[in-house]
Amino acid sequence: MTRGKAVLLLVVAAVLWSTGGLFIKSVEWDPFAIAGTRSGIAALVVLAYLRRPRLRWSLPQLLGAAAYAATVILFVLANKMTTAANAIVLQYACPVYVALMSAAFLGERVSARAWITVAVTLGGIVLFFLDRLSPGGFTGNVLAVISGITLAVLVICLRMQKEGSPTESILLGNLLTVVVCAPFMFRSAPSPKGMAALVFLGVFQLGLSYLIYSRAIRHVPALQAIIVPIIEPVLNPVWVFMFMGESPGPWAIAGAAIVIAAVAVYSALESSRKGL
Repeated sequence: MTRGKAVLLLVVAAVLWSTGGLFIKSVEWDPFAIAGTRSGIAALVVLAYLRRPRLRWSLPQLLGAAAYAATVILFVLANKMTTAANAIVLQYACPVYVALMSAAFLGERVSARAWITVAVTLGGIVLFFLDRLSPGGFTGNVLAVISGITLAVLVICLRMQKEGSPTESILLGNLLTVVVCAPFMFRSAPSPKGMAALVFLGVFQLGLSYLIYSRAIRHVPALQAIIVPIIEPVLNPVWVFMFMGESPGPWAIAGAAIVIAAVAVYSALESSRKGL
């Protein structure tokens, strides 16, 4: 696979991830139960794709699974305990953590251009959510920060398995999430509308998206694998506008333009530099 095709897959994964905020908020249920049910459905999707998983029980595979489980659980909790804007902005400090880890654990040098792109995209996200950021929800904010760190660990672990099959980490991570959340999944039941949202989240927003992502990350450096999907937050209002008729404000439009332009320019320059 060329790097250009891998970048396109990352964009598709980001589009699928971007539906999470809207659908998670629509499910009136315990956040642990939401996380567990969503991952249970996603595990079935991943297992159907793999058929015969290659479980090597290596450190990257197991640590990646643990980081995945922590990320998906913490993200749901953060979305329920603070504003969606806070959760997304704080989680998407993730590229900074990935950049710091890449050289140490992967030997992938981070260029000055990459650091500039990280700074510009983070600034664009803050601008995008400027009118929706809130000082409240301290616990949710802390969980969002931690989820950004665990997401960075996941990216590094998946990239470490580039010569193998990183998808098994996703399968194990979903199964671990179900085990952790199982005690909360049988206390009550979601509404039929909530269950429909959970099926969508499990199949598309989590299952299919991470299948695509785990394939793409084998062909791009870790930092690019997290810079491209940073377009995810600015896609959320598209779904809000389509389903709720809520139009983004001028600051949000400006922030979205900055993020999308920065990611597009960085990806184009990287592909050109590699001749792909």
